[in-house]
Amino acid sequence: MCVHEMPSISRKRVPPRKIGLFGGFGFGNSGNEGSLEAMLIFLRQLRPDADLVCICPVPDEVRKDHGISALSFSSSSSGTFIRFLNRLLFRAPSRLANWIHAITELRKLDLLIIPGTGILDDYNTGPWSFPYILFRWCLSARLCGTELWFVSIGAGPIHHPVSRRLMKWAAAMAQYRSYRDTISKEFMEGIGLDAHSDPIYPDLAFKLPSPERSRPQGSDAEVLTVALGLMNYGGWRSDLRHQTDIVDAYIKKVTKFLSWLLDRGYRVRILTGDRFDQPAIDYLMGALAGEGQNIPSESLVIEPTLTLYEVMRQIALTDIVVATRFHNVVCALKLGRPTISVGYADKNDALLADMGLAGFCQHIEKLDVELLIEQFIALAADRHVHARRIKKVVQAYQQRLAEQDAFLASRLLPGM
Repeated sequence: MCVHEMPSISRKRVPPRKIGLFGGFGFGNSGNEGSLEAMLIFLRQLRPDADLVCICPVPDEVRKDHGISALSFSSSSSGTFIRFLNRLLFRAPSRLANWIHAITELRKLDLLIIPGTGILDDYNTGPWSFPYILFRWCLSARLCGTELWFVSIGAGPIHHPVSRRLMKWAAAMAQYRSYRDTISKEFMEGIGLDAHSDPIYPDLAFKLPSPERSRPQGSDAEVLTVALGLMNYGGWRSDLRHQTDIVDAYIKKVTKFLSWLLDRGYRVRILTGDRFDQPAIDYLMGALAGEGQNIPSESLVIEPTLTLYEVMRQIALTDIVVATRFHNVVCALKLGRPTISVGYADKNDALLADMGLAGFCQHIEKLDVELLIEQFIALAADRHVHARRIKKVVQAYQQRLAEQDAFLASRLLPGM
């Protein structure tokens, strides 16, 4: 993990008391929710007097799950007349209402924090969806004099040129930026952002509490338990013309690998990381049924994993992890589990390389089952060595995150 000089944040005489948290929260992605939870734990411990509000796509879920105020990215203006004006004026009234909404809400805040997540990429989004929403809120923060922080964020890839400009401009408005890995910082520099003094700190999920119940790391149990993470992945853009083919090929390969594990007596726990991953589980189970396998219930366990804590609770009961979603991989490594990544972006590969596991990665669209089996056999054979090394790196990550916390605390606490 590279160490960079600490950036400066312009100080106001009065520390921020009204703090907003912005991101893709509330729609069931456990990685995003874990990033929000990590920041909420930090803020509640440091500033229990602060007024917190989350700005997100599904505020009702955030209120229920995290117990804080929440509001939507967009204005709630509706009605027959508004819909008529939108059709007549090419949605200009709604766009104007959304800008007014952002400025009105940001005038009430002292600070807007974007906590973690892969906020600066265009996975499954076009320029006039999330990239434009992010730009609107960041520019509104600047216009309102509201301080803006990007904290341990992920960046890239951003394929669409308009999305790239909007996200670069949004990031440029921040008074503080830190990245969760080197490739994120280098990506933003590569699209023209002046990020030379921006520090790198690990993903915020490495700060979250770990489950109490756990198998011993490097367990010598006769029967190993494998966590197998699934994702309902249909391509970076989820192009409907190719989505079915991509999902079909992926699940067929995962089914083959799962059958190999079960045939050799391994126990398997299925992981997800998003409520929209359920179709992948259904597809997998259908494929197994089509093979006529009679699988004992103790050999294959499928339990809901809708929060990052539930993901960690499942991983804690396993010895080795094979996963796709980034935060499934983060959770596995946080708990010291030797891990294979079947990822869809370079962020997975960069994280495993940091852990000394560079040889245990594949891309989801080019998954080679025979290679995966070879990787698994090699990882299992040296799992004790890998577990010890992972634990040391995770301790270093947590120390780096504590350094970032101390720096941010100096801006958040009165009299410092």
